Amino acid sequence: MKHGAQSGSSHRRKHTGRGGGRPMRSSKLRDVMDIAETEGLLEGERTQVVRGRMPEALVARAKKRTGIDSDTDLIEVALANIAVADDYADWLLSRRGAIGSEAELEF
Repeated sequence: MKHGAQSGSSHRRKHTGRGGGRPMRSSKLRDVMDIAETEGLLEGERTQVVRGRMPEALVARAKKRTGIDSDTDLIEVALANIAVADDYADWLLSRRGAIGSEAELEF
């Protein structure tokens, strides 16, 4: 089977450790990939080419922290992390100052 013809789920298993290979170190990243898979973001043929030149130190640190050796898998996890990101922190920070200082918040 050609690399580009692999299904999203079989490709994904490779770097979460479910189908062999080296597992991701972060449960957060495994959760990100599970969410991306559930939302259908990993389905379909792999036809989109994404490439760019990155600082070597950035790539090395990302690979070390994630336990991912493949540039392609590293980019996939990074994109999935952005695509399924939780906006709670942004929402919480946007609420700063929303409660007046005169409000009593005794417990």
